[in-house]
Amino acid sequence: MEKDLMYLIPAGKYAKEELLNLLTNHSEIKFASLVGIDLAGNDTDEKIPIKLFIKDIEDFYNGGAVQTDGSSVVLTGIATLNNAKVDMLADASVNWFVDYNFEHIDEETGKPVGTLRIPAFLVHNGLRVDSRSILAQSLEHVKTEIKGLFQKNAKIAGLEHINGADVEDIIFTAATELEFWVKTPANKAEVEELSASQVMQEQYWQRTRGNVRTAMEQALLTMAQYGLEPEMGHKEVGGVKAQIDETGQLSHVMEQLEIDWKFSNALQCADNELQARILVKEAFRANGLEVTFKAKPIIGVAGNGEHTHVGIAAKLKSGKIVNLFSPSDMKQYFLSAIGYGAIMGLLKHYEIINPFISSTNDSLNRLKPGFEAPICIVTSLGHSPAVPSRNRTILAGLVRDVSNPMATRFEVRSPNPYTNTYIALAAFYLSILDGVKAAVNSGKTVEELDAELSKDAGKQGFYLETDRAYRSEHDVFDDYSEEERNRLFSEPPATVWENMQSIKKYPEKVKTLTAGNAFRPELIEGFVAGALVRWKTELLNRIIPENLSIVKEAKPLHDADSASDLDLNHWDKINSLRVYLAKDYLAQPSLFTRIKEAIQRDDFDTASALQVEMSDKISELKNLYREYKKNMIHIC
Repeated sequence: MEKDLMYLIPAGKYAKEELLNLLTNHSEIKFASLVGIDLAGNDTDEKIPIKLFIKDIEDFYNGGAVQTDGSSVVLTGIATLNNAKVDMLADASVNWFVDYNFEHIDEETGKPVGTLRIPAFLVHNGLRVDSRSILAQSLEHVKTEIKGLFQKNAKIAGLEHINGADVEDIIFTAATELEFWVKTPANKAEVEELSASQVMQEQYWQRTRGNVRTAMEQALLTMAQYGLEPEMGHKEVGGVKAQIDETGQLSHVMEQLEIDWKFSNALQCADNELQARILVKEAFRANGLEVTFKAKPIIGVAGNGEHTHVGIAAKLKSGKIVNLFSPSDMKQYFLSAIGYGAIMGLLKHYEIINPFISSTNDSLNRLKPGFEAPICIVTSLGHSPAVPSRNRTILAGLVRDVSNPMATRFEVRSPNPYTNTYIALAAFYLSILDGVKAAVNSGKTVEELDAELSKDAGKQGFYLETDRAYRSEHDVFDDYSEEERNRLFSEPPATVWENMQSIKKYPEKVKTLTAGNAFRPELIEGFVAGALVRWKTELLNRIIPENLSIVKEAKPLHDADSASDLDLNHWDKINSLRVYLAKDYLAQPSLFTRIKEAIQRDDFDTASALQVEMSDKISELKNLYREYKKNMIHIC
């Protein structure tokens, strides 16, 4: 890191003239890039010579300087081939980061060449159509509605220390936790070895070593330069101990890590996460290591989550900031009426939030019953308000510190590093708003709202659905059967197709997302359409070919002279699975072929069901072949 480099331009700190002076004094910044976020969460990147940016700076702010082809970004059904023009509008309300290429040194200054990355909105036919806009405009709607509640209610249950007339502004606080796997290139580790290390927690919070430690430290220091204020970096539960080669260097690295940084306002939080991923990848790449943010890079081993924290505060006319989730008496109550409404709104609408959280095959591979996978729509508040506790098996949990009311927030555990955080936060806050309005307008006390959230399935409530339960202080995996979980907390979707069908299944709940006209119906439809295109494409062109390779690699290892009856039994089962999965006959096509045919005829219900079957069969094949290989020994 260069000490005299400029890493960011803080939001609102520089007017246009000051910005021009700044860029003139930092001639190592050679390019500008407008960063728009499409509906899939992809960020745009282009290289605009800084001289051109300076020359046309007014147009950049007005959306007239940069245009892109809508076919180059994911705006499915919105920017079509015969109407593809998309304008890019610079956003001056957030930090702008400078991305340096440390492999390209400017001859004039002796510094790395920099690109000023400017967060932007995408505009099509005069309307904003991007993920950043969905979040920014949704927050404005939620802010207006909550301020309206305070105008109508001088006192709100649990917030008796606040006079509604004193509320000047609403602040949305958010933070994410970034988990990722790091490994040496082309490195593989046996699933059994990784699983054993995970169960014994041999890696969790252990000391990092060698180039992993160096890369971690460099990433944290660089994040600080960019104003992200890193709070912690540590080993996660996944991984195995690295080996040392003949030169004394670490080899065979396969570890899971986590990096956390300070919360911010919701829009800046999403921008910061994008920048953090860039910094982490570059730091580890510079040290000869590969990083993956995939939700489930290794089936059977802990996946990468990105727990997302959400909160709401009020700024009073006095300048004081008050957490709206925290009750007046932290030892007597868990939450205020706004806090209870927030979690109830989130849980009630989660069926139509989940499609935006888990929109890929990879994301749903992580969300399966097992190692702390948050698959049940249920919350936990703790065993008593006076003694905070954490339940790591639920979807969204309350995080609080009795001595620090500002720390109260909800941690949503289902997102992963490739979840579109902009749209996820928009969906969270819009759903929260629905619950907050219901709770406050009901006039109920904090005790009554606690009873609503804690009601048993089958008991009618004023807001939550009768046949569901929404709170549990138990381990939802150990203390309930699968049938009980599905009945009490809803059955989780198994495929992307199943998940997206919730949008059609719950039209009344979808209206909560479209309220305020930021997350418009055509944007929801565009998101779903894009997700389904990726689902079908990946299933046909990546998952089935990968599974076919697994089938072909399962070859016989025994011979007639040394094979035991167990070997023969194993191989009969293995070969039957191989044939069922991949071998076509005139009278009976293989499972792979039946999936392809179902997609070709647009029978996505069948394709989805067959995908679940394929996943189960492949898992069975891999386990059988692993047992079969174990029994292979050379007999003299």
